[in-house]
Amino acid sequence: MNERVSPVFPPSPWPAQAKQAARQTTVKSWLEGMMYLFPSLLLFGIFLFYPLARTLYLSVFHTDYQGKPTEFAGLAHFAALFQDETFWHSVKTTFLFAALTVPATIVISFGLALLVHEKRKGIGIFRTFFASTMGMSVAAASVIWMFMYNPAIGIINRLLSTTGLASVSWLLDPDTALYAVAIATIWMNIGFTFLLLLAGLQNIDPSLYESARIAGFSYWRQLWTVTVPLLSPTLFFVTTVSLIQALQTFGQIDFLTKGGPVDATNVFVYAIYREAFVNYQFGFASAQAIVLFLIIAVITFLQFRFAERKVHYQ
Repeated sequence: MNERVSPVFPPSPWPAQAKQAARQTTVKSWLEGMMYLFPSLLLFGIFLFYPLARTLYLSVFHTDYQGKPTEFAGLAHFAALFQDETFWHSVKTTFLFAALTVPATIVISFGLALLVHEKRKGIGIFRTFFASTMGMSVAAASVIWMFMYNPAIGIINRLLSTTGLASVSWLLDPDTALYAVAIATIWMNIGFTFLLLLAGLQNIDPSLYESARIAGFSYWRQLWTVTVPLLSPTLFFVTTVSLIQALQTFGQIDFLTKGGPVDATNVFVYAIYREAFVNYQFGFASAQAIVLFLIIAVITFLQFRFAERKVHYQ
């Protein structure tokens, strides 16, 4: 009995061609996306990635006064850094400065945003006035506050004299210098934070407040049960940005106190600047910069890990 043998056909070339076409489409899409990203990647590479790599490289070398590596140092700079009292003092000063400026800036900006959030006649003037500090450079604002803090002709001491109080050397006294710079910094940062919080408030659906009023909620209960939860993404953002900015403060310190008096305002970034461009210890300064980078990275990670849990995105 003859068995019927099924014919054997060669595999169709279409699946292989379809896979190849899909692969070519994927590669083409990837290349097209990279072309759009190339300008940004180029800028990031020049102004971010290369300086970071260069700083990491210099941190393990001794350098000459021009910043050229002369001898491999390994982790010697980091070991000396953690034994340096000036380093720990600058860390303490930086965190104290952040504690003085970040909460105060957010609370004041939030209060101002609540004041001008209502639609009233002429309220736009106050919105412009509260946001005006955003358009002023750190240098110009620092010069203004320098004159205001002047012991002889400053308006602050003149106001104190009219009340019978003694004049204060705000920027020359180690007990008051950091607080004086913190007040100036709060004023400088209010404009940016105020605008972000005001934008967040304006994105909240007004019908939610109407429902809360119908339910008999007071103003303060509406604030804590409606406004703050719905504004939490903006609050989280401004807190993160303000904290990073406070840890990187430099301009107002350089203009107002130069890190003094007696290192009372010698924050982390200014200590790095003095070590690199005054003492010409570029390797040691690079090690400090790497430590600052790690501190900011850890703090940012902790914020996203724990603080973001309380953020309501809906």
